[in-house]
Amino acid sequence: MTNTPNETPRRSRRRTLLLSALAAGAVTAGLLGATVAERRGDGGHRTNAALQRDVDALTALGATGVQARLTGPDGPDATAVGGVADVTTRQPVPADGYFRIASVTKAFVATVVLQLVAEGKLTLDDTVESRLPGVVTGNGNDGRAITVRDLLQHRSGLHDDYPDYTSAEDFRQHRNDTVTAEQTVARAMAHQPDFRPGTQWSYGNTGYVLLGMIVERVTGHPWHQEVHDRIVRPLALDHTSRPGATPALPQPHAATYQRFQDGGPLVDVTEQVGMGTNGEAGLISTTADLDRFFAALLGGKLLPPAQLAQLQQTVPVGPDFEQLMPGARDGLGLFSRPLSCGGLYWGHDGGDSGWITATGTTSDGRRAVTVSLSGVQIASPDDAVRIAAAENTLIDHALCGSD
Repeated sequence: MTNTPNETPRRSRRRTLLLSALAAGAVTAGLLGATVAERRGDGGHRTNAALQRDVDALTALGATGVQARLTGPDGPDATAVGGVADVTTRQPVPADGYFRIASVTKAFVATVVLQLVAEGKLTLDDTVESRLPGVVTGNGNDGRAITVRDLLQHRSGLHDDYPDYTSAEDFRQHRNDTVTAEQTVARAMAHQPDFRPGTQWSYGNTGYVLLGMIVERVTGHPWHQEVHDRIVRPLALDHTSRPGATPALPQPHAATYQRFQDGGPLVDVTEQVGMGTNGEAGLISTTADLDRFFAALLGGKLLPPAQLAQLQQTVPVGPDFEQLMPGARDGLGLFSRPLSCGGLYWGHDGGDSGWITATGTTSDGRRAVTVSLSGVQIASPDDAVRIAAAENTLIDHALCGSD
């Protein structure tokens, strides 16, 4: 990445939660002749009729592939898949495939931060300036006014200036570029803040880049090493890692695709380093590992009760997110949503280059579901709302036990 903060961005602002991932790829939606495949009892999986119906509904809305997994206390995981892993070979989507989890990474980073709070190495009221002196400054940005809590809860006011690919040629030329945390923050510092810290809510990525930097400053280790040592290794999340500068995904995986212009061809964008790898995104995982992580987190296995309670202190989200996630509130690294059967579920979504990931876990951690879409193609904001609604339906059915 060669741009300096004062240069005109070569690529448009990139956002990595559901609304942004769908809107950024605004292209013609279509089913692309997808087929339906399902794992029937092999490999410790079982079928669930409602889960398969909901996966089929998502596939029909314009994803080349979908995989979902429901984990509960009573027996093997239920899995369902739809569409194809590759639009050329027409191979079925693997039920245990790897994918880039994008902003779901934020939930891992937030957990590490709250563990450090529990250990007395950090407080939620610490300012960014106290932990990263001189980093957040200029153009009205003031690290003295932004707390760790503000960063975790998207209330910092920092402006995102995020790069993205604007054409197939741009993707081919820059897909292996790396962007450091310092470069991302410097781009944000070239802008005035969007609002005074703590006064509003606006989803952003720069705050979690700063959290990754704070984790490294406090522990002496990169954020992803702390994630590995504190979460991945203790929970035996053997399929969760940070690929760093490696563009390829492990096998098995579904390919993902993007159209860079209306009516243009589908471009395979599976292999890329990705612009977000510094704590705001950057991990790859599987549905099984994500279910296990969120179940452990909500089940009290990763945080003491005091910090789990802090995580679950929520604020309202902005109107754009409310449209996609009705009833959502933002905690510290997780969003809460109401369940039709009563109570709340918790999770985090992510999106990147045609991948969309949605997660949901009951408040007691006993039931968890993850759905991963690949090759999502969206033509309009209404299409984005329809896909979000279908994801929400899948999660609600899974967690409420609908068969």
